[in-house]
Amino acid sequence: MRRWKTRPYRAPHHTASGVALVGGGSNPRPGEISMALHGVLFLDELPEFDRKVLEVLREPLESGHITISRAARRADFPAQFQLIAAMNPCPCGYFGHFNGQCRCTPDQIARYRSKISGPLLDRIDIQLPVPAVPQQDLLNRAAGEDSASIRVRVEAARQRMLARQGKANARLSVSEIDRWCTLDAATEALLQQAITRLNLSARAYHRVLKLARTLADLADMPNIGANHIAEAVQYRRNDTAR
Repeated sequence: MRRWKTRPYRAPHHTASGVALVGGGSNPRPGEISMALHGVLFLDELPEFDRKVLEVLREPLESGHITISRAARRADFPAQFQLIAAMNPCPCGYFGHFNGQCRCTPDQIARYRSKISGPLLDRIDIQLPVPAVPQQDLLNRAAGEDSASIRVRVEAARQRMLARQGKANARLSVSEIDRWCTLDAATEALLQQAITRLNLSARAYHRVLKLARTLADLADMPNIGANHIAEAVQYRRNDTAR
């Protein structure tokens, strides 16, 4: 089994041209999204990147490759990577913090968050706020599942995907989603409710289905259930706030 290689990359925020990130130059060369092929690309402080650079990520996130066109030549580079990004909830970073130190105005917060476009967020499957942990909780050792057990479950789920369809759920095409992500009547009604209430796009609809299929595989369930759809929708909580 081919394993994901962990290749975190903190791109410099001053890279206005985006060559380091997406590739380019007079003699086109691959950028970090291609260097992280089959690995992880981590972008910290996402709103601090130039918006034009971030918008270029939309094509490779959708297609798995990036095309660089120049007057002399055109180059196509593979770019199948797992994007993980982090950002503060506001410019000062304290919005919603239990210490109440945030002094950002609603307009400042809206401008800060608007640096990340809706179409780019639409291509991110899981979007979750991570609240600050109170100091006393940091001293308490949480009882949770150990990493070794989680790894066994994840590897088993991946084997189920490959045995069923020959690829990961994230790589399913629209026609393959129709085949492998079928729902019963009650589960489909729940998803339709979520689409209407949250105003999800067609792209978000397909991504919810693929994520729900993965949740079912993690639970070793042959079919997607209503609980998997509900959990997948819950993982797009930032979608509802835009």
